Amino acid sequence: MAQKVQVLLVDDIDASEASETVTFSLDGVNYEIDLSDEHAAALRDAFAPWVGHARKVGGRSGANRRTSAAAGRPAAKSASDAPERDTGEVRTWARENGYTVSDRGRISAEILQAYDAAH
Repeated sequence: MAQKVQVLLVDDIDASEASETVTFSLDGVNYEIDLSDEHAAALRDAFAPWVGHARKVGGRSGANRRTSAAAGRPAAKSASDAPERDTGEVRTWARENGYTVSDRGRISAEILQAYDAAH
């Protein structure tokens, strides 16, 4: 059976229809918020005086920063664009193969490399 999944973005401010996901960082913490065009413009306007005096330290250019509601949310990818893995399977495999791994949080690169090499 075929399925069609539709992702509808809801504005996190007023629960109206959102048109994009805006990503920003402050004090080393990354944030995402779904906003309508109006609220996204207001957020950008609020940041504008600060951004105008700040140094850019990395990240993408301004183009393609927005996630459109029509496209839905892209799957999260690691910085290395590693293949998606079932973290539960990785954790189980790691324990069965003598690695110590927590029930939650990030899985070490060493374990991920060993898991990839074994599969």
